[in-house]
Amino acid sequence: MSTDPAATGPRRTDRPLDEAGVVTAVRRAAERGATVRPTGAGGRAPGPLVRTDDVLLDVSALTGVVEIGEDTVRVRAGETVADLCVALAAAGRALATVPDAPRATIGGATGLGMYGGAPAEGSLSGQVRAVRLVDGRGTVRDVTGPDLDAARCGLGALGIATALELRTVPLTRLQVHERAVGIDEVLGEDLLGEHAWTECDIAVSPSAHAGSAVLRWAEPEPEATGPVERAGWGQAVSRLASSWWSSGVGLRSGWPPPQRWAPGTAGPPHEVLPDPQPWDPDLSEWAVPRAALGTVLRELGAAVAARGRELRPVRVRTGRAETGLLHPASGRDTAYLRLRTRGPAEEPVRRLAGAVCEDADGRPCWTTRHAWGPDELAVAYPGWEAFRAVRDRFDPDRRFTDPHLAAVLGR
Repeated sequence: MSTDPAATGPRRTDRPLDEAGVVTAVRRAAERGATVRPTGAGGRAPGPLVRTDDVLLDVSALTGVVEIGEDTVRVRAGETVADLCVALAAAGRALATVPDAPRATIGGATGLGMYGGAPAEGSLSGQVRAVRLVDGRGTVRDVTGPDLDAARCGLGALGIATALELRTVPLTRLQVHERAVGIDEVLGEDLLGEHAWTECDIAVSPSAHAGSAVLRWAEPEPEATGPVERAGWGQAVSRLASSWWSSGVGLRSGWPPPQRWAPGTAGPPHEVLPDPQPWDPDLSEWAVPRAALGTVLRELGAAVAARGRELRPVRVRTGRAETGLLHPASGRDTAYLRLRTRGPAEEPVRRLAGAVCEDADGRPCWTTRHAWGPDELAVAYPGWEAFRAVRDRFDPDRRFTDPHLAAVLGR
């Protein structure tokens, strides 16, 4: 079997139409001695965790909202974040946090620990109340109780999720703002933690703009006093095309970023907050202890300056501690750092930034590539052995693995 699944692609792709089809696909793979990796959104989910050279199981047909309750929603795992948000909004509800991946499936967004910018809420994984999945023997399990903390961010290593129950909150219109600030102001006054939603792009490169930042935040919309610009998925996608973060112009100029919203822009959270971007193999994301953020930023700036390098502006968001055993924010309030490099020429910068984050007890986020294995995970995650125990029960034959996952989690 190839050790580089990204290079060869899957030997077979199954696309079951319902849960029974998932059971059939898993049992058929077991009969043939094949391994299975789940994916969604037509097989375009991000990162090496959804690549395999054996059987790829695409759950993107398992769509639909099963039930919207008083404060929860039960949804099939292949439903996209965007479609779920629209369905919830029609019922006056919303997700407590909205990740930057509207086309990601709910199963993928939770299973990989995708986060938003709601400091008091944490990630989408933290909103999971129950997971229904097909385990390695082809048995359907309803996961609640102690096992839920393994399944809420399970990396597709425990089974194929077919449905999830998530916490919801009342739908609130948000008004978004942004302004230039100094890094000392961001850290000293904890501007990242005092709003309903925040993010900050910080220039840490050795230049005249060192110490500069652009803060963006959102709060419930006040009583309307005049017309405001309304945003939607279309505007979010247009931001993708023009965003300084992902465009060639932005990557060349780097700083300052152009304004993301028109003044006074307001709307439901799922329309105004996400900044969707295509998955980028050069993207690096780290989750560091919230209290270490200032130290990490200072050391990043010093490290790149000492080596005559430049680091593109770092996007920072914060979130509360999570209970997911392998969630990057497990057990601690967290600052998420999104760093972008470009190609082999900037690989030294990528490694340098990773070393700084790792030295600060950072953990790599699961949607980006990293070199961690079981030894590093066992040290970084207090729940590592508990996760392994659940994996041994749910998938004793290691049906849900591939060379990459085996290198990360072990056999």
